[in-house]
Amino acid sequence: MKAIVLGMGLQGKAVIHDLESSSLITGIFAADIFTTGNSLAEADDYLKKRGYSKTKALKLDVSKEKDLAGKFSERDINVVICMLPIELSLTAARAALDAGIPFISSNYTYDLSVLDDPAKKKNGIILPEMGLDPGIDLVLGRLSIDELDVVHGIYSYGGGIPAPECADDSPIKYKISWIFDRVLDVYVREARLVKNGRLHIVPGHEIFREENVHEIEFPGLGAVEAYPNGDSERYVKIFGLGKELVEMGRFALRWPGHSQFWRTMVDLGLLDENPIKVNKADISPRAFLANCLPPKLQYKSDEQDVALLRVEAWGLKENRKVKVTYDLIDYRDLETGLFAMNRTVGFTASIGALMVLTGKINQAGVLSPVRHVPPHEFIDEVKARGIQINYKIEELQ
Repeated sequence: MKAIVLGMGLQGKAVIHDLESSSLITGIFAADIFTTGNSLAEADDYLKKRGYSKTKALKLDVSKEKDLAGKFSERDINVVICMLPIELSLTAARAALDAGIPFISSNYTYDLSVLDDPAKKKNGIILPEMGLDPGIDLVLGRLSIDELDVVHGIYSYGGGIPAPECADDSPIKYKISWIFDRVLDVYVREARLVKNGRLHIVPGHEIFREENVHEIEFPGLGAVEAYPNGDSERYVKIFGLGKELVEMGRFALRWPGHSQFWRTMVDLGLLDENPIKVNKADISPRAFLANCLPPKLQYKSDEQDVALLRVEAWGLKENRKVKVTYDLIDYRDLETGLFAMNRTVGFTASIGALMVLTGKINQAGVLSPVRHVPPHEFIDEVKARGIQINYKIEELQ
């Protein structure tokens, strides 16, 4: 079977790496626009150095939807795996649906949900949210909730940080393993939580305020701080939670002090999008930071990042108050150069694609990892790739 991976960035490279080791996959197209500074020749050189025998680089402009479905079909593609921004994912998903090819993405469902009815009518599969968070966290959430008779709360934590031994090299104890402009974008994104049984909205410019930040402990790492991240309310229905739910939240993780620094930056207006005139140029403060800071926040070739995930759900089990906790931790693979964030996102998308190709995921429509991914088999596949997941259940007073 043949796969096409859209986007040959760090996440796309992790997908390719995983697919190369699958006996099910006979051919892989690594597709990107390959503009100046990211040429097709450089892509070919990378694939050759990695010793990949199944993968061929392909220049492809995904924004041109008109003939995209035909390009998929003429190469006998069996699955499309998209590691592109959401604005391009919708275009690619439409083309895959037109071509009758399953589509896998690490992006949120939001925009792709409009394709649910068309996909059901065409018996097509669109599987978004197959990354770290969203992705692995949703499957672990499903497993946690399934252990409880009544769910009172569920928290999900996720993030990528420098390993302790290299964190102090950065002035803000943070280095880049994700598109930095996207990182800055979510630093001013509204968060929606459930608190005391009611919807609680944290405005984007307030997520780093002291009252919205707390710390949790990770074994072997110590304290990390958590701030609200995105919309947890939308998952209440997806998880099938009832009126007994009191608390629900999604949080991002960083080393302590991160929130205080970025709270100051937000208060100073340095994450504003509105352009200001500097000499004769119009530039937004956020765009300035997105271009100015990355060179100072890069990992060295021998430095590791850490991907962290915690899902904890609490409630009643056989009339006892209990809490179920899953912890995930992964480190950069220095041999391949793939960051932990690349592995946990890219490998997840690859696992999803392989499950679709083998018929383990076969329902039509826009699917969810919560409902449609076989949870135990999926977690076994994640662990088989060297990603550590620990589980515990404890009684509460």
